[in-house]
Amino acid sequence: MNIITIIKKFNIASEREDYDIIHDTVEKGIYFRGTNLWILIFAIIIACVGLNVNSTAVIIGAMLISPLMGPILGIGYSLATYEFSLLKKALTNFGFAVASSLVASTCYFFVTPINEAHSELLARTQPNIYDVLIALFGGLAGIVALSSKQKGNVIPGVAIATALMPPLCTAGYGLATANWPYFFGAFYLFTINTVFIAAATLVIVRFLKYPIWHETEEGLKKSANRWVSFIVTITMIPSLYFGYILVQQERFNQHANTFIRNETYIEDDYLLSSEVDPSQRSIRLVYGGKPITDEEKSRLESKINNYPLEGTTLIIQQGFSISDGQDELQAMGRSQSEISRLRGELAKHLQRQDSIARQKELGKQLLAELQPIFPEIRTCGASEQVIFGDSLRSSIYQALIVGSTNSRKTNAEKQKLEQWFRSRLDADSIKVYIEAY
Repeated sequence: MNIITIIKKFNIASEREDYDIIHDTVEKGIYFRGTNLWILIFAIIIACVGLNVNSTAVIIGAMLISPLMGPILGIGYSLATYEFSLLKKALTNFGFAVASSLVASTCYFFVTPINEAHSELLARTQPNIYDVLIALFGGLAGIVALSSKQKGNVIPGVAIATALMPPLCTAGYGLATANWPYFFGAFYLFTINTVFIAAATLVIVRFLKYPIWHETEEGLKKSANRWVSFIVTITMIPSLYFGYILVQQERFNQHANTFIRNETYIEDDYLLSSEVDPSQRSIRLVYGGKPITDEEKSRLESKINNYPLEGTTLIIQQGFSISDGQDELQAMGRSQSEISRLRGELAKHLQRQDSIARQKELGKQLLAELQPIFPEIRTCGASEQVIFGDSLRSSIYQALIVGSTNSRKTNAEKQKLEQWFRSRLDADSIKVYIEAY
């Protein structure tokens, strides 16, 4: 395979849709009225509920049905082709969509009784340079797909990857609770996604040499290009700073955990817990056992110098201690309490392992009991199943899977087989599956 053949494989011109069709598709996606507007509001409420109950599945569903990508692609497309009348429509509709989304999300979080900020919501409050990369390459994928005759399911995937809906909902949460850091952090993430999806669209449209439908003065073109460059630069600069902070915190976590793993042993003491706080550059160690001397604390503090952890505060605390002057019964009581807790944890793990082992042997036992009653059955397996429905509520039932040399006969006797299985396991919820052997 020569270099020309390889280059041809990357050529997308042969799959490009007609320019008129692309233009009409972009223009139709810009408008927010009627159906599109109601879908947007419903998607916002669904995303708010997902953030409120910390459900990733619900949030993804909201992003799939969101129509927000349309006007953003329209902004990039109109700038690339210098069609300023279309740009005005795109900006107007986009502004209306954002305002409607903020109003809907703010109203939801204002009335919901659940006010705690869960991990899914907090994840949208600290954007960085990696979010810029996601938005940029997501936008590239989106406009390339829109330009192709083989669109597939790329646009919904871009909507999920770039996460346009959750930041708007998080911004609404910030407004409803007057939590301004959350509002500005989330709205900045939404701005990053908007700007870089539009910028990626502009780059691909220019690269593919889309036709310019209306003549435009050169001065106006230069002015538009300068504004695009300025907005992209201003949007990206804070993300570089936040990205730098993220990298530094990850490095601190890595070095701190290495220090904890290698250097925190103290004779006759047990490290009960450790906590690393990269934002405060601190490491907290909690020990149980004999009292820790100042010499041992100094030794641990000196060990930090062997790692790139300059300026780190080491906090050493005694969870419980056993000393000569301490009341013996009180010390023994704390020790016994800790031992009992550990024994309880061990018993739970052993019980879980025994349950798994018994489950594996259950199929073998049931097969031996089934064959005298149903001679055609040759294989058997049984297990407990947990099934989740659309409401995310679960149901538990016992499943029996049998392999039969005469599946027609076994199916005819399925009710009898179910009664036997229900009686054998003393279970109300059961399901029987019959396979040809």
